Amino acid sequence: MAAGIRSAGRAGAAREARPPLGRELLLVAALFLVYMAGRRLATGHESRALHNADRIWELERAVRLPGEGLVQRLLLHSEPLVHTANTYYAAVHFPATAAFLVWLYWRRPAHYLWSRRVLTLLTGAALALHLLLPLAPPRMLAAAGLVDTARVYGPSVYGAAPGTDSLANQFAAMPSLHFGWALMVAIGLIRACAGRWRWLWLLHPLVTLLVVVSTANHYWLDALVAAVLLGGALLSVRAPGRPFAMAARPAGASR
Repeated sequence: MAAGIRSAGRAGAAREARPPLGRELLLVAALFLVYMAGRRLATGHESRALHNADRIWELERAVRLPGEGLVQRLLLHSEPLVHTANTYYAAVHFPATAAFLVWLYWRRPAHYLWSRRVLTLLTGAALALHLLLPLAPPRMLAAAGLVDTARVYGPSVYGAAPGTDSLANQFAAMPSLHFGWALMVAIGLIRACAGRWRWLWLLHPLVTLLVVVSTANHYWLDALVAAVLLGGALLSVRAPGRPFAMAARPAGASR
């Protein structure tokens, strides 16, 4: 039995071999540059983006999705809450995803490779959709009657007019990568961790969803499409097994 466990441990360690750090840093940096270049390539198209926004708004009402304004009105009852939501939108997206990948790299290398590949597929599909379907966010849509909370209350990540912003594509609402990445962070951590408390990671995509909608940066459908694209990416990349520390627990051990 002990020999079998030691053998399984060596096999598990082999499966958990950490990829070279230099290679991963270069790869992630290259992917980030491609991501930013793709977003800049998709800028402009203001008339198409506003026309598509009208169609998305009408579609949501036709299928009786709750109005984004319902969530925003709850947010606007408290100015500190608005500031918190705007800060969450501006400051959590990239750092949370980076921290997720760094932790997986050091503690769960096989899960890191899986998560990095899934995020790459998701982001690539999202960039393609940004090019095919430029979409103005609800904060730009007059029919929505929503407040641009970042512009009015701050802080804002958008420092220029939508058509002239060289750092971000403000007509890339569909899909919401804020929500898609947050959902993958939760799924990846639930898969890589043990214990019942790991399910609390689902609070991250839930809070992100409420934030992106209440700040008028995304429609409900933006999050739904992101979830569908993530589902396709998850089906395309084989998931790793459970970490050895959990998998090797004797069958009779308490859980």
